[in-house]
Amino acid sequence: MTGDNQTSASEFILLGLPIRKEEQGMYYAQFLVLYLTTVLGNLLIILLIRLDSRLHTPMYFFLSHLALTDISFSSVTAPKMLMNMLMHSQPISYAGCISQVFFFLLFAGLDNLLLTSMAYDRYVAICHPLHYTTIMSQRLCFYLVSVPWVLSSANALVHTLLLTHLSFSRNNSLHHFFCDLTTLLKVSSSDTTVNELVILTVGLVYTIVPFMCILVSYGHIGATILRASSIKGICKALSTCGSHLSVVSLYYGTIIGLYFFPSSNNTNDKDVIVAVLYTVVTPMLNPFIYSLRNQDIKGALGNILSRGRFSV
Repeated sequence: MTGDNQTSASEFILLGLPIRKEEQGMYYAQFLVLYLTTVLGNLLIILLIRLDSRLHTPMYFFLSHLALTDISFSSVTAPKMLMNMLMHSQPISYAGCISQVFFFLLFAGLDNLLLTSMAYDRYVAICHPLHYTTIMSQRLCFYLVSVPWVLSSANALVHTLLLTHLSFSRNNSLHHFFCDLTTLLKVSSSDTTVNELVILTVGLVYTIVPFMCILVSYGHIGATILRASSIKGICKALSTCGSHLSVVSLYYGTIIGLYFFPSSNNTNDKDVIVAVLYTVVTPMLNPFIYSLRNQDIKGALGNILSRGRFSV
């Protein structure tokens, strides 16, 4: 295809991780373990929530959706990266690259908004415990999950459609292990002013507004905890919010490190390494954070194992 607003590139070359070829086998094994742990750990959480009726609450409803999102988010980039490391082949088709951009933005945004919904759930649970079941109705929980899906899909679609109007005839090598949107803009031969403006405005709104909502929720939670008259009540509140707060800190910490303190064009390795953290490592840590700090999850796992031993 030709033209100023179309691409002539049929594929891109993913240059991958900044590691030597002789070390690829070792890193392949490590990343394979990380990815399998991500998938199995999050699937276990979904299974436990599904099987244990005591976990059929709004908190675990959101957690199951977050676990599914983490599996999908990691699966957008990790399998292709692992295949490239194993086959020592780095091309990705134009259609595959565009699809990867769309689904990456979709699940990254969904992760972000689900954490905001979970923050509201924790706010209601701590600040309005007597009205929790009334406020967090099935209808509201449905909206708090479906709205993030709609917004994330719209956000991903806008960026993807703008990307398809760019030309990549000059250079098709990407200094990354997946088709990152900002990396694609760097190698485009078209004017990317509109794309960069949309990324800046939408990205700031999409990141700052949910983050501020989370901060406001935890501000109210903190004030409620400080007014608690007993140490037991404070510990219970901290236990309820600790896992979610840990995941939020991990998620936004990597985003702030990557996008608010960007590296120069000559030091792309930092961007790639940080991207590994939030696409591979963070989704793997989430099930551990929630299971190790959550007695309900531990109890559900113990019940499932006990049933298995009894049936055997």
